[in-house]
Amino acid sequence: MQERMKGQSWLTQFGKSALRAKTYNKSDRPTDYILIEGEGGLVRRLGLFDLILLGIGASIGAGIFVVTGTVARDAGPGVTISFILAGAACVLNALCYAELSSRFPALVGGAYLYAYSAFNELTAFLVFGQLMLDYHIGAASIARSLAGYLVTVLELFPFIKDHMPKWLGSGGLELFGGFLSINFLAPILLIVLTLVLCQGVRESSIVNGIMTVMKIAIVLLVIISGAFEVDVSNWTPFAPNGFKEVVVGATVVFFAYVGFDAVANSAEECRKPKRDLPIGILVSLVACVALYIGVCLVLTGMVPYKSLGGDAPLAEAFSAKGLKFIVVLISVGAVAGLTTTLLVGLYVQSRLYLGLGRDGLLPSFFAKIHPKQRTPIHAQIWVGSVAGIMAALFNVKALSHILSVGTLEYAEPPGFSCPWTPLLPVASIFFNIFLFAQLHWEGWVRFLVVNTVAIIVYALYGQYHADPDLSASEDSSRYDKAPTVDDELPNASHA
Repeated sequence: MQERMKGQSWLTQFGKSALRAKTYNKSDRPTDYILIEGEGGLVRRLGLFDLILLGIGASIGAGIFVVTGTVARDAGPGVTISFILAGAACVLNALCYAELSSRFPALVGGAYLYAYSAFNELTAFLVFGQLMLDYHIGAASIARSLAGYLVTVLELFPFIKDHMPKWLGSGGLELFGGFLSINFLAPILLIVLTLVLCQGVRESSIVNGIMTVMKIAIVLLVIISGAFEVDVSNWTPFAPNGFKEVVVGATVVFFAYVGFDAVANSAEECRKPKRDLPIGILVSLVACVALYIGVCLVLTGMVPYKSLGGDAPLAEAFSAKGLKFIVVLISVGAVAGLTTTLLVGLYVQSRLYLGLGRDGLLPSFFAKIHPKQRTPIHAQIWVGSVAGIMAALFNVKALSHILSVGTLEYAEPPGFSCPWTPLLPVASIFFNIFLFAQLHWEGWVRFLVVNTVAIIVYALYGQYHADPDLSASEDSSRYDKAPTVDDELPNASHA
């Protein structure tokens, strides 16, 4: 790669590299095959039900248990419309994702992989940069809230109540006028979940499945019990600060629906990716939209929107109504919900780093697969460490406003087909642009800074090491039949 670039000007070289796209030999790369690297590849263990729970596990938690109350303070009861708008945009995106997931080889990468193949190398790297900051900030934000809810559960015991130090709760010990908010419990939780993920996809999917079923049951109980406490006068005015705040709220809560991206990134560990990925993406997203709408209506109907906010809006609302038993269940459900959201977020991040490590856009260090556990061990430890540092230093409010930027010849596809092509994909693009235009100024700053940093990293490293032509790769990587739970991975060794 580097030899071919000798003799070219730096700008010419950069331009040629940036415009490269990933290529496949489609006759030899059906979705039933995966890339086997070095000491071995990932193993297929996830069925359709696992994928649906993966998507719901990634989504239900962040929006319901963290951001709902804070957005409602500005959008009022119109926060329901915020979730509907964000959900509608995500449904349009998910239909496109569903088709792409059935047309591309079953490899890790998701949106990054699709951008690399459809556009070019630099665009894909910029997509990765925005996605990574979303996931890193999201993990840190959720870890802080998880710490807060865990402290709330522990304080149910009288001998602990009012004895927990600030540096353990979600509020944290504020320094430098609140610029820093020190918390030690959040990074400890991230370390525990990182260790779980390092054990393998089977173990982490079992943990996610149990806790996701638990939190769905609790959310349904909250909706049903809260419906009897609704005072419809609390819904008036529905949008007290105007429709603009409702739309701005949609950009903030958009990241609550990232579960469908998590499903797309599990392609390499899915037993039947061509069939199950589209179904898993769409079913999990529709289920999440329905649950969010129900909770928003109940939450804003139970108490005046001005009293909402902080890190535990649901528990505060039911506590105000004297429903102590529900408060206990909400706290347990919040712990389960935030745990699965955090678990899946860390899982997806490591698979994205794995994909870029394989492609050469990041050091091969990230492509290392553990020979026994079949997990990207180095990538997993890296993402846990980055999120842990951020969670130890910043609070939820500071993190949430900069979170939502990154989260956007025709032949008949062999699998799922997006309806009304190309009208629906075009509508999806314009809907995303509209939401993008409503971002807080912090979001715009973050967008420009992340893209600038990503371009610098690509210019200094990625363009010299990337090799997008998979069909020409014959050194340390190859395609092989994807192993299932009952299969043993073939030994792939470096020549």
